[in-house]
Formats: sequence, structure tokens, C-alpha cells
Amino acid sequence: MKLDASMSAPPSGVMLAAYFSLAASMALVGSYVGLSKLLVGVFPVFLLAWLRFAIAAGAMVHWVRRSPLEAPLSRHDRVLLFWESFLGNFLFSICMLYGVAFSSAVSAGVVMAGIPATVAILSRIFLGERMNARTVLAIACAMAGITLLALARPGDFAPSGATGPAWKATLGHVLLVGAMVCEASYVVIGKRLAANVSPRRISALINLWGLALVTPLGLWQARQFDFGGVASSVWVLLVFYALAASTATVWLWMRGLRHVPAARAGVFTVMLPISAAAVGIMILGEPFGAAHMVAFALAVAGLLLATWPNRRVDDETP
Repeated sequence: MKLDASMSAPPSGVMLAAYFSLAASMALVGSYVGLSKLLVGVFPVFLLAWLRFAIAAGAMVHWVRRSPLEAPLSRHDRVLLFWESFLGNFLFSICMLYGVAFSSAVSAGVVMAGIPATVAILSRIFLGERMNARTVLAIACAMAGITLLALARPGDFAPSGATGPAWKATLGHVLLVGAMVCEASYVVIGKRLAANVSPRRISALINLWGLALVTPLGLWQARQFDFGGVASSVWVLLVFYALAASTATVWLWMRGLRHVPAARAGVFTVMLPISAAAVGIMILGEPFGAAHMVAFALAVAGLLLATWPNRRVDDETP
């Protein structure tokens, strides 16, 4: 049965805004993932996570209150908010920061390329979303592009300049895989939450949960840390990391998820490793060659396949 596209899909302008929000969110995530290598060289991981959530909490305090037009949180929404924060905020931060510290940014790029496929699989299992041929092809292009980008960078899977034991790098890779699964879970849970709770309130509430979860560990590491020895430029980078990680990215992502299926939204996570690599190239001085150009072309092809509007919307009931 054919459905009228105007009745079954948001207007094209709304969809373009949603796509932009999703892409911008993941680009910000990738930028702070790339820059986190600098921060974990200064701050212990739990202290860094605690400072991130604390700074963001101050910036988002006015987002916590429910607006007059918003329904009260149901018990189901409260449970989802906890898991959204525990998996996508708290556990993702810990796995990612330790994973990057123990391995390398190259390894993070390779592993994060698996996020779209993981999102599509989880969306199929938990949301019942159907993966059409274009979505599958878009995921394949994204994975191929980011994998090529990562493999083209110097050092392959080995940490740059690493001299530590092999088990440490292996543990780093395992933690990055855990971060990938957490980020994919964040996408899927967020799709459920975005239908009932405003993006700004989701951002504020899951950040508060993250702050509560990491505070005991953060205070433990803060006791012996020399805050006076931190350069002002590092503090500026920390503020950017906190605001990007806990405010702008979450708000943009939830805003986009209101109109885009989670499996298709997952394709936009290719922007995470792309922007992480861009930080490495433009800020850290890493080389950019022909293989990098091919990788970016594949990633853009994946985005176009995922977002190019259909002429007609078909009823997907088998």
C-alpha cells in the first residue's frame, strides 16, 4: 500500500535541519575525542570526567526544569534517562578516555567506524526498525571510508611512539569497543526518549546522572592532583570539551532524532571519526594524502545514500 509522503514524513526543511543537527553533533564528538589525547596527558581519567560533568552542570542548570507544555516524566522515561546517561555519558567517557590513553587515536578511529553498523543492529533488535538496501549500503560506505582513513594514517593499530607492554594496547582496544557499543546504545535509547522529553531537558538530566555517578571517583583522584600546575590553555580546552560533550552534542543529537529513524541517524556517527581525523591533520599536523581523500569521499557517499529524499514513501509492512 502506498502512503502520501506529506502525511508520513516531516517536511524536507525539517529533515534537512535534523540531518544537520545529527552531523554537527557527531562532528563535535569527534573533535573532542581527538583532543582528549591532550587532556588525558594532564588530568587523571576520572577527574577529567568529573570536571567535564561539573562544568556542564553549571551551564545547563536552567534546562532541568520542565516547561509548561511538557508532560511529567513517566517511570519508564526515568529509567531510560538513567541508562542513557550510564551507557552513553558515564561509561562511554570512561571507556573512550582510557581506551585512547592506552592505545591511540588511530585505534579509536578504526573502532568507532563500527558505530553505524552497531546502531542499525540494535535498532533492528530493540526498536524493530527495518534496514532497507540503501541504509545497509550507506553503512558499508561509511565503514569502508573510515577504515581506509584509519589504516592510511601512520602507525596503523599501534599507539604512536608506544613503548609499553602489549597487553596495555590490547586493553585499550577492548575499551574502545566498549565505547562503541555504549555510543550505539545511546543512539537507540535516545530515539525512545526524544519522543517524550525535550532535547534540552534530556541533556541536562543525563549530565546530572553522569555527575552523580562519577563524583566519588573524581573526588578520589582530585585529592592528590596539583591544579595549580595546569596551564591556562589546558583549562580552555577542558571547558570546550565539557560544553561540547555534555551540552551542544546531546542537544543537537536529540533534536535530530525527533525526525530521523535511529538506524539512519546512526550513519551520521561517521562524522565522529572523520572530525577526529581532521583534528589530527589540522591541529596535530598529521599528513593528508590520496587515501584520505578516498576515505572522505566514501563517507560522504554514505551520508548521501542515507539522507537523499525518497520520491515516494512505501508502506514497509511485509
